[in-house]
Amino acid sequence: MGLFDSINISASGLTAERLRMDIISQNIANANTTRTSDGLPYRRKMVVFQESQSIEPFSSFLSRAKSDFKKSGVKVSSIVEDRSEFKLVYNPGHPDADENGYVRMPNVDIMVEMVNMISATRAYEANVTSINSTKSMILKALDIGKI
Repeated sequence: MGLFDSINISASGLTAERLRMDIISQNIANANTTRTSDGLPYRRKMVVFQESQSIEPFSSFLSRAKSDFKKSGVKVSSIVEDRSEFKLVYNPGHPDADENGYVRMPNVDIMVEMVNMISATRAYEANVTSINSTKSMILKALDIGKI
């Protein structure tokens, strides 16, 4: 395992969690969108993570020092739509109401999205802490060489 492999692994986690937060933000922003370009209400999106076996090297200089250790991080394999049913809300004055006065609302639950946002934020913070710990260990190792 190379010196900066743990930074690369944590960096992949940072990238994946940032995308997850972006998708959650998009879901929250469209929680009341009753009509998209295809004429249906907005459908909630979810991020699917997958283990990554190859990570971009920290820099080209450090890539020469790779070992046989199989580095693994995380990558986003896809962004999928939640296929659950839309919510029906009785609002006969709404422009998108059907003949019975019901409006199909997006399948976005704000509480679920907020819990997912907190989870993504905590995972992001954990990756930052991991990078800072690795950086601290590297600096301590360099301090040992000064003596």
